[in-house]
Amino acid sequence: MVDLTLVTGATGFVGCHVVRALVARGEQVRVLVRSTSWLDLLEGLPVERAIGDLRDRASLDRAVAGCRRLYHVAADYRLSAPNPQELYDANVQGTAHLLDAATQAGVERIVYTSTVGALGKSRPDAPATEETPVVLDDMIGHYKRSKFLAEQEVVRRARARAPIVIVNPSTPVGPMDAKPTPTGQMIVNFLNGRMPGYVDTGMNLVHIGDVAQGHLLAMERGRVGEQYILGNRNLALREILAILAEVSGLPMPSLRVPHAVAMGVAVANTAWARLRGRTPSIPVEGVRMSMRYMYFDPSKAVRELGLPQTSVEQALREAVVWYRANGYVRRGGRGASATVSSGVSGGASGHRAGAVAHACGDAAR
Repeated sequence: MVDLTLVTGATGFVGCHVVRALVARGEQVRVLVRSTSWLDLLEGLPVERAIGDLRDRASLDRAVAGCRRLYHVAADYRLSAPNPQELYDANVQGTAHLLDAATQAGVERIVYTSTVGALGKSRPDAPATEETPVVLDDMIGHYKRSKFLAEQEVVRRARARAPIVIVNPSTPVGPMDAKPTPTGQMIVNFLNGRMPGYVDTGMNLVHIGDVAQGHLLAMERGRVGEQYILGNRNLALREILAILAEVSGLPMPSLRVPHAVAMGVAVANTAWARLRGRTPSIPVEGVRMSMRYMYFDPSKAVRELGLPQTSVEQALREAVVWYRANGYVRRGGRGASATVSSGVSGGASGHRAGAVAHACGDAAR
């Protein structure tokens, strides 16, 4: 068998970094992409492309043929989908189809990318671990429910001796978050002066490069059937914004927005979006998730895998530099330079709540 590695989700933030890490150490990589996939993040990389879809079993059989290793990073990550069944079709059934195809093709080792959102509840004083009790009813929204069910499918197969290791990334930050994720959008909003306030929430941040290396380390060192939280530092949102202010040279937002206000804006935004046949820019589920502190303990991955712990400050600094260099900060806007100005942007409280509520979703990842 050719020493070939298949990566799904390679056009996304985490997946493209996994691919780049594999290519950097000389591995032969095949990526599963849809015929309509946006491929800019793979430009210039010596990878083989397999056209397919997680909902198309025949295309998965073709994609895994001849591969020794599989990184299943792909997921349908939407906090608000007009048809929620699409999330289950891709995240649960798609994962089952891919694992079946991989097993039949004789794939020797699999790393499945789950999410900390599928783990148990945490508190500011008690970060969740891989062992924190969790049930389906703990999951907020269809995305988290679909990922929880997908993870249970993976666990069941691992118990049946399938060679699978599970990784649960927290909230990755860094360069090349091109689409961007909710956390990336929060950074863009901050740099463009569209985030003058914050809600009371918290999350675990980790450098995207460490997440990619964590995948490779899980393939090499992870114990079959085990889960590993790929995270780093737990921070309240106000602390994250303070770091952003420091690394960007811009003022930190000072307005704390009550969850009730953020929820009101989200409800109104969702209703308006549905009337227009669009996806809400401020999903209700994102605000609901922000009502919990999403703190996690990555010590198992650090201890067993050797997960790197690049500073969160470095991760945010690299994200800021990348967004500024790639046209995400409007020309002449407050984020176009590192000049510090005083005060906070004006605007109605609804606008302020909307700007911060938009970023709540990644606290569930």
